[in-house]
Amino acid sequence: MSNYLRALSLYYRFTSKSELSALASSLREQEISSTRKSFELKEFKGVNKKHIALLEKEGILTVNHMLEKGKNPQDRNELSEKTGIPLESILEHVKLSDLSRLGAIKSVRARLYYDAGVDTPDKMASWDPEELRKMLSSYVKRTGFAGIAPLPKEVKNAVETAKRIRRIVEYDE
Repeated sequence: MSNYLRALSLYYRFTSKSELSALASSLREQEISSTRKSFELKEFKGVNKKHIALLEKEGILTVNHMLEKGKNPQDRNELSEKTGIPLESILEHVKLSDLSRLGAIKSVRARLYYDAGVDTPDKMASWDPEELRKMLSSYVKRTGFAGIAPLPKEVKNAVETAKRIRRIVEYDE
């Protein structure tokens, strides 16, 4: 079914019916997300394994759990107090989880964006894709980050998704 919805979206985009294209894309994303396995927090590169174990004791295993339990500053403070995990670490897990909603951004890519300072969808959306790719390439070379910079199409897709994705996390920034 998702292939038909994608085809419809592309057809409506071609015929300049942007509202119908957006509707077909939205329906496709809903269908895909209903069957998609939620990414586990322990899979992110560079996370503190002790903190992950404490979160797991609270039933927080996946990015969806983390986003639900850390969606606003008050919830993050309460989770920090309850688990003994520093607030900065809780916020790191929330931001990595929020970035993972942008599509092909999971373990290594989420860490790269986070470490390079592009740690929320709003920050991602504010970048020109080519400038972001250049910055990330420079960051990887300068820091010796254990991974490669994303390809131009990857960055473009991430920025475009960040511009249209629904905001579900409140940040103090």
